[in-house]
This record gives sequence, structure tokens and C-alpha cells, in this order.
Amino acid sequence: MQVPLIRLQCGVNSYDWGKIGKSSAAAKFAAATAADDFSIQEEKPYAELWMGTHPSLPSKDVATQRTLLELVQDNQALLSQDIAERYGNKLPFLFKVLSINKALSIQAHPNKKLAEQLHAKDPKNYPDDNHKPEMTIAVTPFDGLCGFRPLAEIIHFLQTVPSFRKLVGEEEAKSFEDTVKGKEASDNDADIQANKKALQSAFTKVMNTDKDALLSASEELLKAASSEGASFAGEGGPSNGGKELADLVIRLNSQFPGDIGLFVQFFLNYVKLEIGEAMFLKADDIHAYLSGDIIECMASSDNVVRAGFTPKFKDVSTLTTMLTYSYAPISEQKMSPADFPYVTLNASAYSSNSSSILYDPPIPEFAVVRTALQKSGAKATFDPIQGPSIVLCTKGKGTISVGPKKETIEEGYVFFVGATAELVVESQTDAEDGGEGLVTFKAFCEINDAAQKL
Repeated sequence: MQVPLIRLQCGVNSYDWGKIGKSSAAAKFAAATAADDFSIQEEKPYAELWMGTHPSLPSKDVATQRTLLELVQDNQALLSQDIAERYGNKLPFLFKVLSINKALSIQAHPNKKLAEQLHAKDPKNYPDDNHKPEMTIAVTPFDGLCGFRPLAEIIHFLQTVPSFRKLVGEEEAKSFEDTVKGKEASDNDADIQANKKALQSAFTKVMNTDKDALLSASEELLKAASSEGASFAGEGGPSNGGKELADLVIRLNSQFPGDIGLFVQFFLNYVKLEIGEAMFLKADDIHAYLSGDIIECMASSDNVVRAGFTPKFKDVSTLTTMLTYSYAPISEQKMSPADFPYVTLNASAYSSNSSSILYDPPIPEFAVVRTALQKSGAKATFDPIQGPSIVLCTKGKGTISVGPKKETIEEGYVFFVGATAELVVESQTDAEDGGEGLVTFKAFCEINDAAQKL
């Protein structure tokens, strides 16, 4: 019988958008449990640490070098029989750390039905037949483009950014304005469907702009952003108008000169997350992460439909037809974490403001608990659950134990915890200057998830 506490060695991907060298949290965490032949190269970008059973970059047992996928397939009890049967003898979620130095592609992840179709037709570019809803938790300050803006903001930009209106086209822009004006916030189903159809038409028109028109409009946009500063995109517009938006245009153009993404930002919400804030993206939600270190958890899939800010394969026709075209303020995508009730924090922990916070998206595949233990000796005891967990330490040092098995845990260490195991984490670090001592993130899944009932 496999002991249900396994220290993992996790791989890190090097993509162009990753942070460089030791500035990358993904690289530092990977180095903490890496094989002897891994060392961080100072000029190399490190983008994503992967924790899970996905075959593209599977985690391994540090002790035996067997993959976690092999271990859970050999011992179904590690997952629980229900989860093994429902999700095919593998973890239903993929846990990641992303270290973002420059914009990721403008993208969306297909729903289950579309994922199956894309995988059957083009397995090279769509390696999975699974959907990929995902949750993002900020470890450092983060910014990104996520979801379509309220329609009134898009109208504002059509009227105050001439190069944007030029790409949309006068006829298309007028049609969009006539359709949605006065009905931007309507909750009538017919109005909503008409608004979405108009938004799809305008967005698709921009995404299919020819190269010459894009080059001309990009030059005009950059000139306006550089010269207008605080007055860019008009006065009294969206909260991130003016200088912030002008600076964003200049920054993104420096990364991807003349890219269609320079104009996509006028359709999408610009979001900032402070440390500990989170948001959830459903399948078929458009987004482009721009900077920061984040914890990310998603259904186990590596399908990405891209259409800008990338040298990789682009699939504009699939992206423009798959999106939901839901439009809302970014506040509707931000999550409201709650205290996690299925953990006991000892008296030492309570006296030092330790916390255990649950991020619970509206899907069954995963939830994440962030636990901060403020003093040496502070302890968190997690109730047994009917499903597997992965625990990542992002700060401090302490111990992690299941039954009689106790191991050291410190920054970058990753552990798999099997189903039905009571888990105990204890800090050996005192918080300093208002900071935090030992910090862990625990991703988990269970069929009858108590967290879903909160």
C-alpha cells in the first residue's frame, strides 16, 4: 500500500513570456525539488511549474522517480474509487505556478464538447479532449485582460479612439451602437442575445483585419497613446482610461509591435489583482494574462485556442465562434474567498492571526485552500476528504505529516496527499514585519465536496 504522502518533483516549462532566471517563482519552486541536472539559467525565461498527472509534464515521486500518474493508476485508493472512475484514474485538476513577464496570448479554452471535436480533428494543436475552466490566485500583484467589458465602455472607446473605430469599420461600429444603445444593461433575453450577436460581429471584424490596415491603425494608436497621456481615450470614460490605458498600449506594443491585441484590449476588461485576490474563468471565456506571479488551478487539459500576442499557432475562426460573448464588469469574475471550516488551527495559530481561506469555483474538479501560519509552532490540521490533494509551500519552513509519516516542507516543496488522509502542517517560521510565516496552497477534489455546500 502506497503511503498517502508523496513528495513530488515538478517540472517547469520555458516559454518566451516567462520571467527570467531567478526572478521566476516557477523556476525557484522547480529548483527546490528538481533533479541534480537542473539549475536555473540566468538568461532563460521560466513560465510554468506544473503539479499533477498531465502527460505533457508529469510530476514524479522524488524518492522513486515514478510518475504520479503511474502511482495513482497502480493504487486507485490514492484518488478514491469514485474519482478514479469519474476522471479516468488520473487527477481531475492541474495545479500550476505561472511567472509572467510579458503578455500571454489572447486565448480561450474550449468547453468539453468543442474540446472533443478539436482534439479529434487536430490533436497536434489540441492535445486533450477535456474542457479547461481555470482559477487564478495572485501571489504578487497581477494584471490581465479578462472577459468582455460592459458594452457602454466599448461604445466609449469606439467614440474616443479613432484608430479602433477605423478597424471596426464605420458601418459595423454604427450597427453596434444602434443595437446596444439604451440596452447595455438590459436583462431582457432578446436584448442580451441581440447585444451578444452585435458584439460577436464587431469583434470578429477586428480579429480578421488585414495586415496593412492593422499596421496603419497600430501606428496611429501608438502615436495617440504616446502624445495624449491622461487625455487618451477621452475624458470621463472607463475607470482605466487615460494615462493607464495609454501606458498599457505602449507597453504591449513594445512586446508585440503592431499586434491585433493592441485593439482587443478595447473589448476586454483590464483587471488588476492584489496578493490573495482571485478570479475564475469558465470554459470559452476570453483572456490574456499580462504580468505577475499566480497560482493557477484548472481542469486537467492543455488546450488553448490562440488569436494574438503569440508566435504560436493561431486559430482566429475557432476563437471568434466559440466565445460566449458574455459582457460584464470584472467584479463579476473576481471571487469571494471564505474561511475554510474543515481545518483546525491551534491556539498558537489563532493568537497570531493565522488563516485558512477557501477559493471555491462553481465546478466539481477542484478547489484551493490558502493557509498562512504566522508563528513557529502554529499548526493546521485538515480533516480527511474523499479525494486527492496537492500541497505547495510558497513561503517559510515547517513540517507536513500524514499519520506517522512526517517530512520537512519549505518554499517550493510540493506534496501529493491521498484520499481519506488527515493532513497536519506545522510552522517552524515566525512572521516578520507584518508578513506571513509558513504559507501553503492546497488544491483538492472530492465528489461530495463539503466545500461546494458552503
